Amino acid sequence: MTAMAKQAAPSLFEKDAPRPLAERMRPGQLDQVVGQDHLLGAEGVIGRMVAAGRLASHILWGPPGCGKTTIARLLASHSDLEFEPLSAVFSGVADLRKIFDRARQRRQSGHGTMLFVDEIHRFNRAQQDAFLPVVEDGTVTLVGATTENPSFELIGALLSRCQVLVLHRLDDPALAELMHRAEAAEERALPLDDQARVALRAMADGDGRYLLNMIEELFASGIREEMDNKQLADAVQRRAPLYDKAQESHYNLISALHKSLRGSDADAALYWLARMLAGGEDPNYIARRLVRFASEDIGLAEPDALPQTMAAWQAYERLGSPEGELALAQAVLYLATAPKSNAAYKALSAAMRTARDSASAMPPKHILNAPTRLMKDLGYSDGYVYDHETEEAFSGQNYFPDDMARQEFYRPAARGFEREIRKRLDYWNKLRHGEGGEQGGGAT
Repeated sequence: MTAMAKQAAPSLFEKDAPRPLAERMRPGQLDQVVGQDHLLGAEGVIGRMVAAGRLASHILWGPPGCGKTTIARLLASHSDLEFEPLSAVFSGVADLRKIFDRARQRRQSGHGTMLFVDEIHRFNRAQQDAFLPVVEDGTVTLVGATTENPSFELIGALLSRCQVLVLHRLDDPALAELMHRAEAAEERALPLDDQARVALRAMADGDGRYLLNMIEELFASGIREEMDNKQLADAVQRRAPLYDKAQESHYNLISALHKSLRGSDADAALYWLARMLAGGEDPNYIARRLVRFASEDIGLAEPDALPQTMAAWQAYERLGSPEGELALAQAVLYLATAPKSNAAYKALSAAMRTARDSASAMPPKHILNAPTRLMKDLGYSDGYVYDHETEEAFSGQNYFPDDMARQEFYRPAARGFEREIRKRLDYWNKLRHGEGGEQGGGAT
């Protein structure tokens, strides 16, 4: 009897023990898993492995409630491998060694082992290292499940030995199928009108297990009369947003906000701001990123962007949540609708590169002060022209080191206020080369 069969065999009284609806509804075949056809279909990676009868080590990466554990269990039933389940939350290296010893003994008698590790990202680097030799030589076929980005949470050596398979959050048709199956299993319909049925699926936010838990809660409530959206919201607990300030979702959402602002999409930017606030992100962190954006992606194309954003941050610090969040929303709208330019960002980057390459170059003597007689004798300040005493308040003198050619770091965009700055720079460049000419509208 396989380990899977041993695990599944019920005790005398276990069949009478209460089991959650989500557990009772767990699929018994791979073709019953919803929402993951890209992996389980005939052309999918898992579908091809099952058809070939050859299971390779892989990592199942996806959000909660998308079917990772179910797929792993079903893969074991589709192979002749002994199934060894393990949770990284409750296990350590000692537990792994016991499993590896059993796997080596089986291998000597011609049997393989499938090791399923739930929450594999919980293992530290040293614990993950323990997998390498047994995965490398085939002692175990590793199937890991994780909700976190394997690129950040798993060591490279382990990733090189496993294929990462990405599971999708369940879409509305998949959730609707789960709802239909639950009603069939209970042999009764949910007490919801059509809009409330849609709202219930939206509350699940792609998590099939959470949807089934809410359905079970509704069935257990004894409510018989059909409910609308408001009554449904009062009857069930809304799912907490899937957001971890210390993990990948933190960086994904701030990236989405930043890029929506850069793309001048005010509505999308407000959505990502709301997602972060609803997830419990520190508004001060958001404010810092908005200030960074004001300089990096707008700059002098809209000079008021930076003071507007700083004012919004100060308003939040004085008002706190939730009142101060409106100031952040105002800043987001201002930044999203402002003209965009990264000219200041690019100018500083170019100047930093040049500065590193010429770190010991001295300023030209004519722009150095000469507070002592010795410095005057050495030529400090000699030849300096006071710009305000010239006709255009512009001398055109050189301010770069004597042995460095003039550099052009700042190249304003032809958008917003930088269009006027471009006119001034062009005019001063003409004066610098002795061309003269009229100053024009923007060069005052």
